[in-house]
Amino acid sequence: MPSELSLKDAINLYLRKSRLDSKVRSYKIEDVWGEIMGKTIARYTDKIQIVQGTLFISTTVAPLKNELTYQKSQIIKRVNEALGENVIHEVVIR
Repeated sequence: MPSELSLKDAINLYLRKSRLDSKVRSYKIEDVWGEIMGKTIARYTDKIQIVQGTLFISTTVAPLKNELTYQKSQIIKRVNEALGENVIHEVVIR
């Protein structure tokens, strides 16, 4: 009797094996970044990227860099909650 997967599980398995899941997560974070961090922070954030469990946040606004640095643990918690899994372990502010 073959094992049956739901469509969602099959897609997730494919994404993990093809290594596309980090790109999909990056797109997902970009979509909900304003909800997670607020519209003001989202407006001044230039780029958000997930690479091997690290969330890279780029901004040219120095006070925002400072504020995000103080909020790293909160950012990790909020992003992982938004993704529904414990993906982010570190945050790098550029």
